[in-house]
Amino acid sequence: MTKVRMGVAQGAIAFTVLIGLGQQALAADPAQRYIAQEQGTVEASSPWQIRVRALGVKTNDSGFVGGIAGSNLSYSDTVTPEFDISYFFTENIATELILATTYANVDGSGAIGALGNIGKVWILPPTLTLQYHITDFGAFRPYVGAGLNYTVFYNQSVGSADALRVKNTFGAALQVGFDYMLDRHWGVNVDVKKLFLEPDFTVKVAGTDLKGKAKLDPWLIGAGVTYRF
Repeated sequence: MTKVRMGVAQGAIAFTVLIGLGQQALAADPAQRYIAQEQGTVEASSPWQIRVRALGVKTNDSGFVGGIAGSNLSYSDTVTPEFDISYFFTENIATELILATTYANVDGSGAIGALGNIGKVWILPPTLTLQYHITDFGAFRPYVGAGLNYTVFYNQSVGSADALRVKNTFGAALQVGFDYMLDRHWGVNVDVKKLFLEPDFTVKVAGTDLKGKAKLDPWLIGAGVTYRF
């Protein structure tokens, strides 16, 4: 009888260990996590999410050319498509990579207003943010984020200037927005970001080499569609 009891106890211990290992394995693979509901148990959403947005880029018209008192710069605002990819570490914590490209016309103002259009640059500002999503409001899911931006300036062309080169630069990014989920996979999104972006540039005007700073600091205002895998 003692051996039987010991066997039963050992079997119970082994069963408990196996259950614990199984739960750990499921937790380790986000694609196999499950959510318990009243009707039973269903598979959780994938940790991957994508969005497609229409993005309005509103720049701060500020900057200067070194050595010219009262010089200022202004930039064109644009609307462009934008794509982003998110990965959810938990239902509340996610990281998002934002991909879009647009252009800016650079115009002289203030003391250099007579130059008119100085040139045009294309801008590629990939931005990575870490987000906190609030999940207490059902289908309405607001979030905040902060991160880092690295902006590449390419296809730079000149207008009134003889030459123009805007240097690639890092900048900080802040973010606020929300998803409103229509079902388990589809939702609508509104998102606002502020990039702190002030690249240095060199310009040649009338044969004279000059340096300056373009204080772009754009707002990125987007609206679009969310898809959670």
